Amino acid sequence: MRLIVVAIGRLKQGPERELAERYRERFDDIGRKLGFRGLDIHELPESRTRDAATRMAEEAAAISAAIPDKSVLVCLDERGQNIDSTTFAGHLGRWRDEGIPAAAFVIGGADGLSPELRRRAKLGIAFGAATWPHQIVRVLLLEQIYRTATILAGHPYHRA
Repeated sequence: MRLIVVAIGRLKQGPERELAERYRERFDDIGRKLGFRGLDIHELPESRTRDAATRMAEEAAAISAAIPDKSVLVCLDERGQNIDSTTFAGHLGRWRDEGIPAAAFVIGGADGLSPELRRRAKLGIAFGAATWPHQIVRVLLLEQIYRTATILAGHPYHRA
């Protein structure tokens, strides 16, 4: 199973990008042994349209185009569920075991994700009730994906 992160906006050079890359590399090391074929990150440009609804629709179209067919869609959204790391690992492990070819995690732009994308999602995840900058959400997501791999591998990184 391939994991794909589709995010509106780019991480600029700096500590957030370095930390995100560190978790992606750590996942690659352990993920292959667990049947994950890699972790790709697609950065899409923000829409420049003035109207928020139109921006969200344009960004949703770009996000949808980046998601492979037969993928499980996971939206990172403030309206999503607050799930613990073990539950998150359970979802990814089950999808992998069911032969799902890919899981796509989407992070929207400043206006959030379109309602249509949220409806299509198999799972919506929030990292608490606070609003987080998109750069931090990406780092949190990549850390949780790495943590998932360690949980599935029985590695001591996750000490619950």
